[in-house]
Amino acid sequence: MSGKRFTNKQIDRLLRPKSVAVVGASDRHGALGATLLNNLVQYEFAGDIYPVNPKREEIQGLKCYASVDQLPEGIDCAVLAIPRPFVLDTVRSLAKRGCGAVVIYSAGFSEAGEEGMKEQLELGAIAAEYGMVIEGPNCLGCTNYVERVPLTFVETNMITPPKGARAVGIASQSGALAAVLATALHPRGCYVSTSVSTGNEAASGVEDYVEWLIDDEDTHVISMYVESLRRPKAFIAAARRARAAGKPIIMLHPGKSNKAQESAATHTGAMAGDYALMKAKLGREGVIFADTLEELEDITEIALRCPSLPGANMAVLGESGALRGLAFDIAEDIGLDLIDLNDDNSPALRAVLPDFVPVSNPTDITAAGLSEPEIYTKVLTALLADERVGSVVASIIQSDPITSKIKFPAIIKVLEDGSFAKPLVFAGVDEGARVPQEYIDGLRAVGIPWFPSTERAYRAISRLADLAKRDLSDNSQAPLPVPALKGVSGVVPEYKAKELLAPLGIPFPQSKFAATADDAAAAAEEIGFPVVLKAQAAALGHKSDAGGVILKLDSAEAVKAAFDKIFTNVAAYDASIQLDGVLVEKMGTMGMEMIVGAKSDPEWGPVVLAGFGGVTAEILKDVVLLTTDLSEEQVAAKLLTLKQAALLKGYRGSPELDVPALAKLIVEIGRVMEGNPSIREIDLNPVIVHPKGQGVVALDALMLVQH
Repeated sequence: MSGKRFTNKQIDRLLRPKSVAVVGASDRHGALGATLLNNLVQYEFAGDIYPVNPKREEIQGLKCYASVDQLPEGIDCAVLAIPRPFVLDTVRSLAKRGCGAVVIYSAGFSEAGEEGMKEQLELGAIAAEYGMVIEGPNCLGCTNYVERVPLTFVETNMITPPKGARAVGIASQSGALAAVLATALHPRGCYVSTSVSTGNEAASGVEDYVEWLIDDEDTHVISMYVESLRRPKAFIAAARRARAAGKPIIMLHPGKSNKAQESAATHTGAMAGDYALMKAKLGREGVIFADTLEELEDITEIALRCPSLPGANMAVLGESGALRGLAFDIAEDIGLDLIDLNDDNSPALRAVLPDFVPVSNPTDITAAGLSEPEIYTKVLTALLADERVGSVVASIIQSDPITSKIKFPAIIKVLEDGSFAKPLVFAGVDEGARVPQEYIDGLRAVGIPWFPSTERAYRAISRLADLAKRDLSDNSQAPLPVPALKGVSGVVPEYKAKELLAPLGIPFPQSKFAATADDAAAAAEEIGFPVVLKAQAAALGHKSDAGGVILKLDSAEAVKAAFDKIFTNVAAYDASIQLDGVLVEKMGTMGMEMIVGAKSDPEWGPVVLAGFGGVTAEILKDVVLLTTDLSEEQVAAKLLTLKQAALLKGYRGSPELDVPALAKLIVEIGRVMEGNPSIREIDLNPVIVHPKGQGVVALDALMLVQH
């Protein structure tokens, strides 16, 4: 399912309510209902508050209601601070009374077993029937900082963004992480517009709140913690809309360390795990990924504070030759591009530097700035004005208050007049230095993020610059249906897979299936010697391991003997495997072994995997995942990002390989996957890549089909 399932008005009843019922309201210190009610009263919630507690007549001067059945009809939102056994009936009663939204703090639903899952599904059914938005269960609640609506059971620091200030919207499946992110951003002077924790997502998920945040005029950046996207297609649609609206989505999604399923039918299925597939799909929609919580906070601050996102080619103003060398190392480790600047190609920079300082990147101005602070202003201005530069970092020794007083004002001056729309980031190289807060605040006031360490700044910039380097253009081609796929199901062995794919132009060697030794010999005579024999059975995934491949057969007698030997080898390997026969195939010339495969997820759709293959494919995992909307040129560019890409370009005297032909094959496999949703996996391994102009050939093929 894609697209919105709630209107903004429906979610407004949760995030912008005019009336709130506190079910389980309390005056007992530490009780969830007490903290929630105190938040609403303390921050002067502008709407009506209806505490529900049968044992109290009033709490904090507010009339208490004995049950939800006594509440006025049509209350916007009810927050349930009650035990799980009472939740379901309460939600049902609220729905009947026209309540628009419910927040459920209680745990013990889908995460607690079958009974809890049953109740959670019932909550979803009630919400669907009545058009009710349910946040949770097992959530921390939500806070609208703009309109001062704290519907959470933790003590809230209600920092309201000034009118027109840039602010981040938080959508998190973890309540703890939602709270931590807001807590970390506020001391940096970063404003939060709205924070929502979705918990178990019985009847609303992060994609629903992202849709709302996209349309929220007070939200400019969306920061997320996600463990599992339950409606991938809906989220893809939301991410695409966010990109169009100019609101970057920054996501922390744990899971890259998850083991691939051991039961995967193909190499591709084993290597294209859920995390990798998700990242490939969302990366195409402009989502920016953080690897750690600290990165999430750092990336969010830069995206929020700077006038634009960092582009490729970073330039650095530094003050030490040693730190310059370290900068090169860090940049190389994290894949951050440092633009080449020198005396010949940078006249503007050359003009503002002292004669004894050569133009370079990082630029080492030595200690000259201590006696002439204006050098910081001049050099940074020259770097920001350079059209080749995508972002600038001031890598500064802060030292002490006296040193800060010399350096900071000169750096702040660079952006005081707002003439540059390019990011300038301040990165200290001496974390823990005694820097007066007024100088840090001064940087932030003009749009310069302050980082206590250079490495943190570099890592955050690299994530954002990666977005600038992505070609997000859609070059989808027409799907390729497989005419003979009807009736095919399960693991499809090599010979049948080739029969299905060859008519579509997938390049295979000349081959013929044989069920008997005589048939194999006749096939070999027809094809021409030398040939290879390969065992064929759906249950035989790794033919070489079972002795099911015999090469360089140059006579009919050799073919017959090999046929018998293959049957003997496979029986010894696993007596339960019944061979269909063998595939007799023309021996080809040697080349580079690659793997091309594809996987189609029922929710995410298809993705194509390509990389260096052979028997070591799963060990080395030098592969890239590609979406099916890429052109051959885009695919070729992706292939050249592989760790061993030098081998494709010609290495130590070897010829340049036919990357265009490989890219064409990858695009064709993508078209096959788009045209045949029942094909869950395809594995072409190895694919032999010949020198440029000589093409590629897939030596093996395996498919998994599920209708």
